[in-house]
Amino acid sequence: MIRQLYVRDFAVIDELNLEFGSGLNLLTGETGAGKSVIVDAINIALGERADTDAVRSGKEKAVVEAVIDVSLSSDALRVLTDAGFEAEDGSIVVSREVQKTGKSQCRINGRPATVSLVKEITDSLVDTHGQHEHQFLLRTERHIDVLDMWCGAEVLSLRDQISQGYAELRRLRAELEQLRADERDRARMLDLYQFQAQEISSAGLSLDEEDELTADRSRLANAEKLHEAASSAFGMLGDRGGETCALDTLSEAVMSLQDTAALDPALEPMVESLQSALYQIEDAARELRAYRDSVEFNPERLEDVEERLDLIRTLKRKYGDTVADIIAYGQDIQSKVDGLAHSEERTAELEAEINRVTTELTGLASTLTGKRTDGAAAFSMAIEVELESLSMPSAVFQVSVESADMWAKGADKVEFLISANPGEPPRPLARIASGGEMSRMMLAIKSVMAAVDSMPTLIFDEIDVGVGGRTAEVIGLKLQSLANRSQVLCITHLPQIARRAGEHFCIEKELSDGRTVVRVRKLNDEERVVEIARMLGGAEDSQTAILHATEMLSGKGIA
Repeated sequence: MIRQLYVRDFAVIDELNLEFGSGLNLLTGETGAGKSVIVDAINIALGERADTDAVRSGKEKAVVEAVIDVSLSSDALRVLTDAGFEAEDGSIVVSREVQKTGKSQCRINGRPATVSLVKEITDSLVDTHGQHEHQFLLRTERHIDVLDMWCGAEVLSLRDQISQGYAELRRLRAELEQLRADERDRARMLDLYQFQAQEISSAGLSLDEEDELTADRSRLANAEKLHEAASSAFGMLGDRGGETCALDTLSEAVMSLQDTAALDPALEPMVESLQSALYQIEDAARELRAYRDSVEFNPERLEDVEERLDLIRTLKRKYGDTVADIIAYGQDIQSKVDGLAHSEERTAELEAEINRVTTELTGLASTLTGKRTDGAAAFSMAIEVELESLSMPSAVFQVSVESADMWAKGADKVEFLISANPGEPPRPLARIASGGEMSRMMLAIKSVMAAVDSMPTLIFDEIDVGVGGRTAEVIGLKLQSLANRSQVLCITHLPQIARRAGEHFCIEKELSDGRTVVRVRKLNDEERVVEIARMLGGAEDSQTAILHATEMLSGKGIA
């Protein structure tokens, strides 16, 4: 439900703020007053395409904001939650900014959002029917959705199963088609993959090998320097060929202090420190000697290491930036080799699986066709009853259910047919020329679908085009009935419909600072009388029109 609409600098609107009721909201006004512009603004908020023409002349951007109740639609709440948004008190604030440069910004509750997300959310919240659009009637592909919704949960469940099965069938067929690609291409790719897999596998790489080889190369290439440094350091610490070394000097210092420590206890910590240093130097000397003796002078080993590192560099140029990348690439290539090498076996598996899924889909589709056919008869009868009440007593409405190639919605093509005049064969609904007949047809379908269609808000832009008199009165009653289940926003020129309003808004154009602007007023009871009188065609001071309007609003008078 649309609770509130704020518009600024949109087309001929400078600024307006509307609060809609939960029932029948009617918008009236003179022809050209800007009524349809308000519907256009709502559509912009709902995620429809925004043109730069929507920006008011002389302004940088147009702003449209709508407060929308999402609590009545589980689909909208699911999409909202999945996208990381939350409804506050069951509502969201959707805002669109359209700049004159063509750029558009969209927000939900003040946070940036994509227009496609807004449209996905609001598609299950608001259904708009324009005088020239009648979207779902003119789009034959939507007829099957209307029929299935009418048929109910069992049909929708069958359709969902078929949709999932059809998606699986398409995936299997795509894989089979890939396998049946040109045999020479597959053989060429198999040779390439086998070579690459063998090259990587024969290298026998390990994750830490490159680091270890790099360290080995450094030691082998600098063996002489390392040996000399270790020997020199060891000599200074513990073996200088008969000369005094660090260990000798430190040992003498410890012995000297030990002899005198008994004379002064203050020397004891120093003795302990020197002894600890002596032990550490002894350990260091042993490790240096062991390291010196382990230094390897091996040109052959250095050559082997260089060759191994060169192999790794070559593989990295071909298959990845790191050894880990090379190993991962090799695993992936091996999987492709296995897949290509066993393609004949996989082809047989796929063919069997395709046959199984096709058989299941055929059975489900056959069941679905039967239920659609049964439902189509009942749906047609219900529509004809509605059309009779809308002054089309001779209308014949049929639902054509014809066989079609399997697709996501079954194996049927559904189309609505109608004959508005006696003796004429039913023709596709989309070819109806009369705007009045199309309006009544659409209203009949919405009335029949009201019991199963959970759409919270219905918007009708001049549904009364081409009708009048008693038919207009019946349309008003139908709209009022729909408003008992859903919020209805309707633009009308007919007083018979306007008198049924729960909330009545009057749209007017006026001059402000030399420019035309649209103003919208929510009418009180007295103002409604005046507006209905105007719609009846009376002058503002016509007492006859005022009296007639008063009687219509009281329920006593019918035009």
